[in-house]
Amino acid sequence: MKELTLATLIAVGEEIFGRGLFWALVAAAVLVTALYLFVLIRDRAMSMRKFLVAQLSMPVGAVLAVWLVLAVTSSGLGDMGGPIDIIVLLAVATMGAIGMAILVYTVQSLVRGNRN
Repeated sequence: MKELTLATLIAVGEEIFGRGLFWALVAAAVLVTALYLFVLIRDRAMSMRKFLVAQLSMPVGAVLAVWLVLAVTSSGLGDMGGPIDIIVLLAVATMGAIGMAILVYTVQSLVRGNRN
């Protein structure tokens, strides 16, 4: 692998997660992002109360993301060999936390609506 391209990233994602799970995760991310943008445009402002609840859910998202990656790969925490493994695991946890916050905020906004 001499260069990092989108095709390479897609191939690596399909190899790690399997084709079906990878594309299901991509579809879920696109759907949640579209709904989040819809909510932001509809409400024209962010609710700080909903944002606080979304932030409180971030540790759950981080743990679930790390658990998912460890469950679908043949690696475990004992197989971590160097600093790059820790950096990748922290990046996975960060993406899971952010994704969970966006998901929780979006679900709250869709269920409760705008109360301003």
